[in-house]
Amino acid sequence: MGSTERIKNVARRVAKWHDAGYQIVVVPSAMSGETNRLIALAKEIMPQPDQRELDLISSTGEQVSIGLLSLALIALGKKAVAYTGWQVPILTDSAFTKARIQSIDGAKVKRDLDEGKIVIIAGFQGVDDGGNITTLGRGGSDTSAVAVAAALKASECLIYTDVDGVYTTDPRIVSEARRLKKITFEEMLEMASLGSKVLQIRSVEFSGNYKVPTRVLSSLTDPMMPLEEEAGSGTLISFEENTDMEQAVISGIACSRDEAKITVLNVPDKPGIAYQILGAIADANIEVDMIIQNQSVEGKTDFTFTVPRGDYARSMDVLNTKVKEHIGATSIVGDARVSKVSVIGVGMRSHVGIASKMFRTLAEEGINILMISTSEIKISVLIDEKYMELAVRTLHKAFDLENV
Repeated sequence: MGSTERIKNVARRVAKWHDAGYQIVVVPSAMSGETNRLIALAKEIMPQPDQRELDLISSTGEQVSIGLLSLALIALGKKAVAYTGWQVPILTDSAFTKARIQSIDGAKVKRDLDEGKIVIIAGFQGVDDGGNITTLGRGGSDTSAVAVAAALKASECLIYTDVDGVYTTDPRIVSEARRLKKITFEEMLEMASLGSKVLQIRSVEFSGNYKVPTRVLSSLTDPMMPLEEEAGSGTLISFEENTDMEQAVISGIACSRDEAKITVLNVPDKPGIAYQILGAIADANIEVDMIIQNQSVEGKTDFTFTVPRGDYARSMDVLNTKVKEHIGATSIVGDARVSKVSVIGVGMRSHVGIASKMFRTLAEEGINILMISTSEIKISVLIDEKYMELAVRTLHKAFDLENV
């Protein structure tokens, strides 16, 4: 959706699928750079904009996109109709800038589809019970698309991006990265949560919770490429682990620069301390990722956790003004120059030695590990930001991912 010519290409692609007999709902994002432009304008007026008004402003980018795409389809002779989130309606909670979808009324859309229309719905936005326009957070159009697909019980949700699928790691860091033909929902959920920008994490959650078949594929291909070829391209998110998938112990390496580490020093080691620290962070609508509480020494301990880098300053302010004196902490220190690197794979369930191999590989490169977290199918480490790309390249090679 980067230009009117690109929008015309989207229209040709959509019309091709409609001509093949499919009922089509399209969920576009704003034109390239438009949301950033709108937010920048708001910040020129008010450095910390009121979030209700900011949602009202930033949601307009998608309204322009759906109108232009509808016109492009009408120009091709198609019956098309565009709806904003509140016109559907897509009902959300009232957490402005980070709203969550609660329900979607698909009745109007289904009537339009039965009448042969192509329906275009604005991504990234919805409406709360009070009639206020809300947005879902950056990348929310993916979430809107999968949620609409779930509500309409669509046969498949195709997510078109600027890459041609999900790769073993970021190809900009490792040129030998390989595109995966399939990936399990669990692996994709970990990849999205750990730094992969291919899909927004809430879209993957919807895909898994509602078993929506989802395929990630490129928007940069010829819009008139044969339908059969396009339908089999990209990466399919699967809900079952087949034999081929189990053979790959590690499916991918994810990384994220969007990390900041905070340590609350010398707090009483007693029940409720973790809640008092993290409760205040949660009340500020800030997400916490990795958490470590050190061993108690003379009844005192240190409590360390990570937050998104964009929330670092606000987190430090919350802790210093609302938590530090209340819990008797000595001081609060932080570092916004850290990154997270993760190895992911369902094969970890049936193979041992993954952690030791990962740690040995990093040690051989002189990379110090600041924090570690694990799940059944992933191991994440927090390291100095300057070592992130080196860590990704060496781990990709160590786990032989260029040959998957």
